[in-house]
Amino acid sequence: MKSKYAYKKRKKRVGRGIGSGHGKTCCRGTKGQYSRSGSSVTPGFEGGQTTFIRRLPKRGFNNTAFRKRIEIVNVDILSSLNEKEITPSLLRERGIIKGRYDGIKVLGNGNIDKSITVYADYFSENAQKKIEAAGGKAVVVSRATDASSEAKE
Repeated sequence: MKSKYAYKKRKKRVGRGIGSGHGKTCCRGTKGQYSRSGSSVTPGFEGGQTTFIRRLPKRGFNNTAFRKRIEIVNVDILSSLNEKEITPSLLRERGIIKGRYDGIKVLGNGNIDKSITVYADYFSENAQKKIEAAGGKAVVVSRATDASSEAKE
């Protein structure tokens, strides 16, 4: 007869005496680095020799530190907000945009049936046409111009 716990794999209990079969060395073998506690080795560690990735020459240029992070918002999301004016701060407040970003781009995926004014850094042609066809406005707001206008005042 099967036990009612047959479907569940039991946790290996090590260090519980000779009779358990997992006593004394607790399934770690004898001596060596992996028999000691705290013996985890980071991925890519090659026993002390210079790792493969460090042996390869550095070539080219990596742009990740300088790339622009553009957040994308579609027209159908904007129409579901039930607001007359949609600003970047409103999008952040509603949780549509999160984290760090260098700009917001509105794309034309979906439909819009009401007149709204949208403030963003970039608009696709399709999105701009859809917003204006519904009687709204697509206003381009650049962060660089905002910063320079504040500095002049």
